[in-house]
Amino acid sequence: MISNFIILNILRGDIRTKAFLLILLFIAIIVPLLNIYVPAGSFFHLTDYHISLFGKYLTYGLLALSLDLIWGYCGILSLGHGAFFALGGYCIGIHFMREIGPRGVYGDPILPDFMVFLNWSDLPLAWYGFDSFSYTLLMIIIVPGLLAFIFGWFAFKSRVNGVYFSIITQAMTYALMLAFFQNDFGFGGNNGLTDFKDVLGFSLQNHTTKIFLFLLSVLALAIGYLVSNSLVNSHSGVVLKGIRDQEDRLRFLGYRVENYKLCAFVVSAMLAGIAGALYVPQVGIINPGEFAPLKSIEVVVWVALGGRGTLFGAILGGVIVNLAKSYFTVNFPEIWLYFLGGLFVLVTLFLPNGLVGVIKKIFVFIKNKKEKSF
Repeated sequence: MISNFIILNILRGDIRTKAFLLILLFIAIIVPLLNIYVPAGSFFHLTDYHISLFGKYLTYGLLALSLDLIWGYCGILSLGHGAFFALGGYCIGIHFMREIGPRGVYGDPILPDFMVFLNWSDLPLAWYGFDSFSYTLLMIIIVPGLLAFIFGWFAFKSRVNGVYFSIITQAMTYALMLAFFQNDFGFGGNNGLTDFKDVLGFSLQNHTTKIFLFLLSVLALAIGYLVSNSLVNSHSGVVLKGIRDQEDRLRFLGYRVENYKLCAFVVSAMLAGIAGALYVPQVGIINPGEFAPLKSIEVVVWVALGGRGTLFGAILGGVIVNLAKSYFTVNFPEIWLYFLGGLFVLVTLFLPNGLVGVIKKIFVFIKNKKEKSF
């Protein structure tokens, strides 16, 4: 079913969609090949660490895509999108903790080590069912989607817009961060969830598992892009763009604006949850720090840098900023935040359409030059 969806959308897609999917296919092929077949001493060899690192970048690309879907095409600026990302991560993290069983330090077959250490006698109700992988997959989608539905229902029905909506999304993720920091909340407190061992019986430290998770991240990003692209190019997508540009006019024409905004917000949250679920096994930890408001603000910077309202640009921005972050945090850790802030100012002042806008201008310039030469 998924393969039919991908093939159908590729055939229907424009040149940009086909080009993007070809790039993803190239990445899916070349990265494992450089890891498996290139000798370890070679400059071009990619270690298992790099496989997980590139997989993490792809999950960030999916997170940026999810924000661009609502900000770029519907004008909804969420400053709390990291909450949905973190909830997806916690869902898969709980499953990994349940999978450890008696292999933990304390040997308890039911309770994770941190609960034994804190003298918990019973497993919290929220943890029930997560021993099933199928149930976990459902929760990865349902939990962020349900939060987005409840939050969006009250916000959009109350016609909360603009900066006010951005502020309350920031308050939402901050409140969740404070809750998850509490030890008695049942999710590992300040330390979060870590020391994962395997998934479906396959060790997370295994070379093959790392490659599989990387390829799964590529597939998730491709499907997320196709879903988003299909939505924004449909009739509903036209309405969403109308809401972004002239919301009052759409209301006057009889459209239930809040329903369209709610639908886009829920889909976006689900994509963010899937990104979080793929992020966790590749980094090996999930903690309340993922709810931090700064994390969500960073995502806004990614989308702005790549190009708001382009989908592809958002993904590009997410990958480029995090590549730069990996470099600067190692070599210049004390100036990373200044770099991020300066980048946002630079984009706002000189690149209002992001990197994609610059690329478009270059292509237009080349095209015009060719036409003049003839």
